[in-house]
Amino acid sequence: MKKGWKITLIVLGAFLVLLLVGPFLVPIPKLENVHSPQSLAEQDSQFIEINNLTVHYKQMGTGEPTFILLHGFGASTFSWREVMAPLSEYGLVIVYDRPAFGLTARPLTWQSENPYTQESNINLLLTLLDTKGIDEAILVGNSAGGTLGTAFALAHPERVTALIQVNAAVYQTRPDSALLNWLFQTPQVDHIGPLIARRLAGGQGDAFLRSAWYDPSQLEKDPTIITGYRKPLMVEDWDRALWEHTKAAQAPELENQLDQVKAPTLIIAGEQDQIVPVENSRRLAEDIPWSRLVIITECGHVPQEECPQPFMAAIDDFLNYLMEKNYE
Repeated sequence: MKKGWKITLIVLGAFLVLLLVGPFLVPIPKLENVHSPQSLAEQDSQFIEINNLTVHYKQMGTGEPTFILLHGFGASTFSWREVMAPLSEYGLVIVYDRPAFGLTARPLTWQSENPYTQESNINLLLTLLDTKGIDEAILVGNSAGGTLGTAFALAHPERVTALIQVNAAVYQTRPDSALLNWLFQTPQVDHIGPLIARRLAGGQGDAFLRSAWYDPSQLEKDPTIITGYRKPLMVEDWDRALWEHTKAAQAPELENQLDQVKAPTLIIAGEQDQIVPVENSRRLAEDIPWSRLVIITECGHVPQEECPQPFMAAIDDFLNYLMEKNYE
């Protein structure tokens, strides 16, 4: 009997050691063919220092209103390429890469606030408006960018002229699990975190990209789309920064505050969205007091890319309505 317990304790002890030490034995191969963000910049790329972070952005047009375009998870300024020019006919358009994405710097250490948290993203957007001398802006957010736009509108309602929510992931966030949060912070999981990030952005990333389209054959017809999405994976430390973003992600608890959104809101949804179900956009239209909903048929998660014409038609109608109300 004693021998059986002894064997059991040895097995449990060995298993515990494996859990504690095993992850550190997993090698993290060095990323190859990576470059500085500046070396990957395009002709219309610009960089600005905001809150000790070098932010990549693009802008087009002049005057008012000002549109700030907020991309979703795994995306970048590239995801707004189809609608920047049409929007610039109304005024100034600014699109920037949020921390951990695109060509914005990817710090791995910081002295003050974590640049990958929601609060830090709100502060970055606020400082961007201040730096550019913009009093108010129309925030256009796709997916997780819609979540940021909503959080910003609640925190700084005086700076938001209107909200345009594009398949906004307001109800879809990482579960606020104490166990999960603790696990992500352990040295063992933190060590292998970059490998988890590489998996997310590798084969799973391609599958996620295809699921964002109602008609994924468009990706084969235009290979520059996949190339544009993969380009940020050539930036140095992209994997570790994506892991830091994943660790920092918290449920923003916006659901119970949506009735406090003061800005006029347009909600655009692709009817065949496989990532944020169209029912969530319908629910969002019910929860935000001053809102209108436009559902685009035969369209997926990124209507600004897949269905730019009906997307812009919805925005044109919304802006014309806002201008008419201002004249009354």
